Amino acid sequence: MANSRTPQNDPAIGQNVKSLRQAMGYSVQDLAEYTGLSRALITQIENEHVSPPISTLLKIANALQADVSFFFQDQGHREKTVVVRSDERLLSPRRQVKGKVEFGYSYEALAHKKAFKGMEPFLVTFDPKPAEEVIQLSHEGEEFHFLLSGQLEFSSQEQTIVLDPGDSLYFDSDQLHGFRALGEEQARALVVVSHK
Repeated sequence: MANSRTPQNDPAIGQNVKSLRQAMGYSVQDLAEYTGLSRALITQIENEHVSPPISTLLKIANALQADVSFFFQDQGHREKTVVVRSDERLLSPRRQVKGKVEFGYSYEALAHKKAFKGMEPFLVTFDPKPAEEVIQLSHEGEEFHFLLSGQLEFSSQEQTIVLDPGDSLYFDSDQLHGFRALGEEQARALVVVSHK
């Protein structure tokens, strides 16, 4: 029987960013320069005031020469095979700005217990929003999206693509890209992000 408990929030992402930064001997300013992010944003992430989008975590992980999964886990997990039960998923907090979810999506880490992996799977929920409010981001690697429900619009500087349930999308994520659910319903997708 499927487990109906809700996913848990993970309060350790910012703490793990901070501990790894300090272990590498980097100041907040150093990390800002290596990632192109602002000092203020890095401080907010480390203090758990901001839930960073996946693309931001990938930039931080690359700068710290780490696997992005490091930020999602209780340190010490090094198994070759791991199981993440439905009630063990880590759900990103949905930070709101002026009553709206900041990036227009939230994500659940589906394999956070596995360290040192070449890809990162997520269950992502996208909110409906006007096209002019879509924030486009880029990061190294590739992404695969399989739409489970709703209707999802992918936009880049070169094209706009609409996905329906059952459709999939694979793209190089070093291009600026953004997503939004179309209509009034949220869209949900299985998303796999590769590292470098």
